[in-house]
Amino acid sequence: MALCTRVPHRLHLVRTFVDAKIKWVRDPDLDNAVEREKNLKQILSLKNQIVSSPSSSLPLSSLSPLKPHFNLPTSTSKVFQKYPAIFSQFQPSPSLPLHVKLTPQAMTLHKEELAIHKSPSHRNDAVKRLAKLLMLAKSGRLPLHIIDKFKFDLGLPSDYITFLLSDYPEYFQICESINTLDGKETLVLELISWRKELAVSEMEKRASFYNGREVKKGMPLWFSMKLPNGFDLEKKVMNWVDTWQDLPYISPYENAFHLGPNSDQAEKWTVAVLHELLWLLVSRKTERVNVFCLGDYLGFGNRFKKALVHFPGIFYVSNKIRTQTVVLREAYRKDFLVEKHPLMGMRFRYIHLMNKAEKFRNSGVVLRFRRRREVMPSADKGQVMKEDDKSTGENNNFNELSDSEFEDVSNDETSRTQIIDT
Repeated sequence: MALCTRVPHRLHLVRTFVDAKIKWVRDPDLDNAVEREKNLKQILSLKNQIVSSPSSSLPLSSLSPLKPHFNLPTSTSKVFQKYPAIFSQFQPSPSLPLHVKLTPQAMTLHKEELAIHKSPSHRNDAVKRLAKLLMLAKSGRLPLHIIDKFKFDLGLPSDYITFLLSDYPEYFQICESINTLDGKETLVLELISWRKELAVSEMEKRASFYNGREVKKGMPLWFSMKLPNGFDLEKKVMNWVDTWQDLPYISPYENAFHLGPNSDQAEKWTVAVLHELLWLLVSRKTERVNVFCLGDYLGFGNRFKKALVHFPGIFYVSNKIRTQTVVLREAYRKDFLVEKHPLMGMRFRYIHLMNKAEKFRNSGVVLRFRRRREVMPSADKGQVMKEDDKSTGENNNFNELSDSEFEDVSNDETSRTQIIDT
């Protein structure tokens, strides 16, 4: 496959601004957008595992060992108890062990989700997203284990290799390759040929739409920046950002690795690659570990990490749901997506079922209710008081997972990070 075009040598630049102090401020709206999907990915993985059985049910004992595989926060039996509006336990016969199947409501959602995956429009869209992801790599290929990290965020079906890729032999092929990081053989997905019609970034599409003409190389396209409340940039930093925005925009589908890695121009290209990556995802967000894994493979090293720190007006890193999640700010209005993909609509319906199961929670909820009754004796008999499910222990976990650049800050407190003079 032909490699992406190299940009002109004249764009070699140096870093023009150093010692900029940038603070990180919690964004409650984007935190809510992330926290809303707590346990969703794990629940859908379990759901897919169950419906993959010919009987659409599986013995409880066969699912118990899958806790680490699906990264479950607790045992599978407790997960099934926690979400009775999605999972139903039953005993096929007295001589057989307990089985798990989907509830009728969850099965209905699964069938509607499957219909979306089977629709020609969605299949074509998914194939283009995957092709563009491969085109972000210089070689047009990525190891399957890296693609697997993004398949949920890309909106791919869980069995995308047999369900989707096999029907597009003109696009993709799977072959063996040597992993450049550890020297071991690995399976990679390769783009058969460069797709020029797909090598147009969202930034270029947007500029072309508003200007009514094709975007020429070297134009200074500006990234949208949305700073949260309580965020103040020093004047010298704001001036530098404006100067940085005026630099030529280099397409993420071009090869600009020959630029000095510590230059402002190289950093703008790095931001362009990160921006396009997040725009390819149906939720416009993904776990930070996925971003860094891809960045290492593509050869960016710690440049992705620096871009996240240097440009909090473009990217937000949330510490919610036991991990760190990179969110594209411009894709959200408050805590809702500006453009909602059909699959995101389905996922919100699954979340509704998950939340519906809250009233069926185990005795832990009853104990919390009793404690509240001690200080609220006038509460009506039998009324269950809904509490915020944020616990002190959970917040401690977030802080333990946080790097210093993304130290958790609450109550409008801020932590400052200093851009490394490179």
